[in-house]
Amino acid sequence: MAAFILLFIPKKIPAIALFSMILGAVFSLGLSPTQATQPDSGQSVKQVECDVLVIGGGLAGAAAVDEVLRQGQTVCLTELTDWLGGQISAQGTSALDERPRQRERLFFPQGYNHLRSRLIELNQNPRPGDCWVSLVCFLPAQGHHVIMEMLQERQRQHRGTLKLFLNTVVKDLTMAADPQDTTGMLVTSVLGIQHKPAANAPPLNTYPLSHTLADAYKIEDSELFSKQLIQFVPRDQGDWIVIEATETGEILALADIPYRLGIDPLTASNPSASSTSAYPYCPQAFTYTFAMVATDQAQTPEMPPFYPQYEPFYSFDLPRYGQEPELVFSYRRIYSAKPGQDFRSVTPGDISMQNWGGGNDYGPGTPEDNLLLTRSQLIAQGQLEPGQWQGGYRIESLRGGEELAQGYFYWLVAGTTDSKLGPGIKQPNPYLRYLSGLDSPMGTMHGLSKFPYIREGRRLIGRYSPAWPQGFDIDEIDISRKNYPGDDYYRQHLPPAMYRELAALMGGLGGIDLLLGNRSLEQINWRRRSRLYPDSIGIGHYPIDFHPCMLDSPPERPGNIERPGERQGASETYPFQVPLRSLIPPKVNNLIVTGKNIAMGHIAAAAYRVQSIEWSMGAGAGTTAAYVLQHQIRPHELTDPLPLYSPHLARLQHRLQENENPIAFPGMSIFNENWQDWP
Repeated sequence: MAAFILLFIPKKIPAIALFSMILGAVFSLGLSPTQATQPDSGQSVKQVECDVLVIGGGLAGAAAVDEVLRQGQTVCLTELTDWLGGQISAQGTSALDERPRQRERLFFPQGYNHLRSRLIELNQNPRPGDCWVSLVCFLPAQGHHVIMEMLQERQRQHRGTLKLFLNTVVKDLTMAADPQDTTGMLVTSVLGIQHKPAANAPPLNTYPLSHTLADAYKIEDSELFSKQLIQFVPRDQGDWIVIEATETGEILALADIPYRLGIDPLTASNPSASSTSAYPYCPQAFTYTFAMVATDQAQTPEMPPFYPQYEPFYSFDLPRYGQEPELVFSYRRIYSAKPGQDFRSVTPGDISMQNWGGGNDYGPGTPEDNLLLTRSQLIAQGQLEPGQWQGGYRIESLRGGEELAQGYFYWLVAGTTDSKLGPGIKQPNPYLRYLSGLDSPMGTMHGLSKFPYIREGRRLIGRYSPAWPQGFDIDEIDISRKNYPGDDYYRQHLPPAMYRELAALMGGLGGIDLLLGNRSLEQINWRRRSRLYPDSIGIGHYPIDFHPCMLDSPPERPGNIERPGERQGASETYPFQVPLRSLIPPKVNNLIVTGKNIAMGHIAAAAYRVQSIEWSMGAGAGTTAAYVLQHQIRPHELTDPLPLYSPHLARLQHRLQENENPIAFPGMSIFNENWQDWP
C-alpha cells in the first residue's frame, strides 16, 4: 500500500519525513499495508479482469453473481470446492429451512423461488425426499447443478460474462489509498490459487478437507496438486467491486477489517448474551454431513479406530428418537425410493443426510480448539504477514469434526450407549450403509461433505457513525419475538440501568420519555415487530436457532456440556430486513460483505444464516455492486446521507423490487404491530 501513497505526496520531502508520513497514513486508516505476493517459484501468473469479483460460491455468492449478470457485467467467481451452492451442496445440508407463512406465500427473492421450483421439478415430487425437516430435501449435487444452470441462463439472457474459478482460494490482497477519499482504501488486486490433481495423484475429493486445505493455500505445486496463480484485477484498469461471500468471513480476516467472532458481551441490545465480556472462541457448532442408505440386508461396518474417543458424545437428545429411529432417518431424507411415503416409513434405497445435534455437530469453543482463529491467534501464527495467509482455520478441529461424523455413523449402526439419555435407549440398527465414492451423494471418496456446514463465521463491524460509535450491527432486540417485560429472567439478571436501557430501546418515542424521567417502566409500550431499516436491501424470517459450542476442550470429552446460557437467546423472530449498512465495511470503499459475514451480533446471526436469507443478502450485494459501478459512486455513498433522503438509495431499492427481490414484507410498517399471522 505504501507505494500507492507515494503517488499522492509531493516529491520534495526529506526521506525521514516521507517515511513518517507513510506510517502515519497507514496507521490512521486502521489497516495494515498489504501487497499481493510476488511468487518466486517460477510459476506463471494468469491475469483475469472483472467488473465484480465474488469470493465464495455459496448461496449468497451465487445470488450476487446472478444479479451482476442481470446487468450485463463481467463477474469473476471463486469457490474453494468444486460445487456451487455452499450449504445446499458442498456442505451437504440439502434441505431448505423455511417459515410456514413465508413458504405458503412464496414470498422469497425471485432467484430463490426459481432454485426451489427447479429442485422440485428435477425430483418430480412435490415434496422431494419425503423428509420432515422441510418441504424440499434433495441430493447435494442437484443444488450445484441447478445453480450452474441458472447462472448460465442468466449469462445468455443478459449478455453478462461469468468467469468461474472452482477449487480456488484467495491467497493475498493488494490495497491502495482511494483517490476519491483520503480516509479510505481500495482493493486493487486479489491473488488466487486454483488447484487441480497433480500428475499421478488421485482425483480431487479423495481425501478429507483437513488433509488438503493447508496444501490448497500453498503457492508451490505439491504431490497432490498442480497450482495456477491468478491475479484478479479491475477490467480495463477501471473501478471494480469485490464481494466477500465466503463461508467464514475469510476476507475480513485477511484484509484485517474490523470484525467480531463468537459471543458478544451482555448489553441492552443483546440482553440474552451468555457472557458479560466478548468471548471470540465460541461461534456456533459446525457439522460435517454424510449420507447413508437404508438396506434390506444387515450391514457390518468396521469400527473406526478413533470411535472410542467420540462414543461418549453421541445422543438422540430425546427418548422418542431412540424408540422410533426411523424418524432420525426420515428427518433429512434426501432421496425417497417410494415417493409419497410418510415420516415413519423407511424403504430400502432411501437416502438420508445426517445433520444431528447430538451426533455430528462439532462445537469447539475454547482458545485451545476454536476452528476459526481470532485476530490475535492469526498474528501469533504469522498468517497476516504478506504471503502467509492459510485460510484462518485450525486444521486439528476440522479433523475432529470429520472423525466425530464418521464415528456417529458407526454409533447409529452398532452403538448401544446414549450420553444424555442413559442405558436402554439406543439400540443397534444394522440396516444402514454409509455412502462414499466420487459418485456418492456428497461427491467424495471419504463420504463426508466437501466442506463443513458453517453456521457462523467472522461478522463484520459496520461503518462507524455518530449513531453507531461502536460500528453498525444488527442485534438480538432488532428481530426477536421474546416477551422481555413478561420474562422475569431479564428483570432479574440485567443490571437495573441496563434493563431500563432495554426498555428505552424497545419503547420507541416513549423510551425517550423514560430516559428523561417523564415516564415509568410500567408505562412503556414495548415494540412488537422487528426494527425497520430505511436502507433495506433484503428480507428474512427464521427463528434464532442455536447449536452452541461446548464448554471444555475437546468437545467430545466425557461429561462435557454446552456453554451455559447460550440458548437463552433462542426464540421466534418477527419477519425482518437486511439493511445495506450491514454490508458496508469501514475504510475499504470497494468491498461489499454478504452472507453469514454481514454486520450482526452472535445472537442475530443464528437467524440470518439460512438459505433464503443468504440468497436475499447476496441478491442485495450483487445489485448494489452493479449499481455503484454504473453510477460511478462508492457503496457507502448510498447510506451516508441517512437519516436524510438518498436518491441513489431510493433508485437502488426500486431496482431490487423491480427485479422481484423484496426489501420488506407485506404490511411492514411502524404502524403495524400485528405479526402474529407470520409464524
